[in-house]
Amino acid sequence: MITIVGSLKGGSGKSTLTFNLAVWLALAEVKILLVDADPQATLADVIDVRREEGFKPRLTANDKSALTQARLKEADETLIDVGTSDMESLKRAVALCDRVLVPVPPSQADIWSTQRFIQMISAIERESPPEIIGLINRGDTHHAVQETNEAAAALVSLPGLKFIKPRLSQRTVFRRSFSEGLAVFELEPRGKAAREFLGLAAALYPHLIK
Repeated sequence: MITIVGSLKGGSGKSTLTFNLAVWLALAEVKILLVDADPQATLADVIDVRREEGFKPRLTANDKSALTQARLKEADETLIDVGTSDMESLKRAVALCDRVLVPVPPSQADIWSTQRFIQMISAIERESPPEIIGLINRGDTHHAVQETNEAAAALVSLPGLKFIKPRLSQRTVFRRSFSEGLAVFELEPRGKAAREFLGLAAALYPHLIK
């Protein structure tokens, strides 16, 4: 399965999500291929930190040269982190992927951006369109704030998008674990953030849950 984690708007948390998914897949003993095709190279940076700290399992990030059909098919699961600052790589990745995972912070600007992203993906020539999956990322933790639920309702109504209910909240531990080269469930395995992430991973990779 070739999965892009991407969006048209910066600050969506795609690199953090990609990294956590990569660690989870590696712990599940899945043969994975990671591609950091974003010029900001945030995913490559956190993997360097993880390697320097000696954390296992070790991960390796490939650059955009790995965006070929033959290379992407080498692994059981492929994760691609790509941003709009390299549109050529983004379009090449979309042409080769099986699905696009779109983390969406709860704001109207991010909803509009997601709508444009869906349209852009649909315009890329390929035999059949990839599955586009949307989820709430960096959601509000206070129940009185309705913006997260309103954003979820808006995503449900977007044509061409499959909305999934598991969501990730705006929690400090995501930033802290990322800066230390650890997945959130490694840093605080019993925390709320870990439970949220593991619920999302189970929804995205149900075949790996025994």
